[in-house]
Amino acid sequence: MKTLRSFITILLVAALTSTVQAVDHKKLQIDVDAAIEAFKKADSGLKPTFVKAAGYVVFPNVGKGGFIIGGAHGNGHVYEKGKLIGYASLTQVTVGAQVGGQEFSEVIFFETKEALAKFKESGFAMSAQLSAVVAAEGTSKNAKYVDGVMIFTRAKQGLMAEASVGGQKFKFEPLAK
Repeated sequence: MKTLRSFITILLVAALTSTVQAVDHKKLQIDVDAAIEAFKKADSGLKPTFVKAAGYVVFPNVGKGGFIIGGAHGNGHVYEKGKLIGYASLTQVTVGAQVGGQEFSEVIFFETKEALAKFKESGFAMSAQLSAVVAAEGTSKNAKYVDGVMIFTRAKQGLMAEASVGGQKFKFEPLAK
């Protein structure tokens, strides 16, 4: 049993620590646009945040699953002042009491050019101290930037129960010139 768990852990970590995967960016762009509209529809207060933020990254389809050890992965587009500047991947590994699977969307807003620049260094990681706000009408009014970053999520499907510890790591790939 312990060997099987170790093997599954190694496979999960290997799968989740890949670089920005080869994805169909035309389809991803459609999904990103739909996710942005869904976030704005869920909380109309986010509309000005998309305009005022120094930048943001949208992960429209993040798949997450776990049983004791969990992981999540998604691809997204990165914007600076509303202009597409690159692609990103999100990888998350968690350990703890957890079971199930779900799909969600995530948008990360950057308050300053410096916060966006830190993300673009591809060393950007978020620990449990930075928490996401579930997008619902009115929640953006009370949301605050923490260290220049503000995160919103929106569940799409599935169910996951968890009391786990982990973090998200990101990789950035600029647009080809």
